[in-house]
Amino acid sequence: MSSTTITRGNSHETFYVQASLTPVSVAANTTAAQTFSLPGLQTTDIVQVIGLNGSQIAGIIIAEADCLTANVLTIQFGNVTASGVVPTAGVYTIQVVRLEGPAPATAV
Repeated sequence: MSSTTITRGNSHETFYVQASLTPVSVAANTTAAQTFSLPGLQTTDIVQVIGLNGSQIAGIIIAEADCLTANVLTIQFGNVTASGVVPTAGVYTIQVVRLEGPAPATAV
């Protein structure tokens, strides 16, 4: 983690964590938000699931990731198949971007 006062733009730091996650079933042709404990995650973090150490089940996509509550990762799993599917349990790599302040409302 950076501790300097050098101007870096509005991203204070970007780091990666690997968390062991066990998702539950997602109904056919739908998405489902699932939550996982991830200590240290902040509600102001920008979160992206980069990948899974292994193979994901066919038809499962990760539509979105957020931190809506401190220390809790929310992942929106999508299922584009015709039946319920359980996303693969395993170690997921998560990218976290921590901003220095509030994100700008417009691009400059």
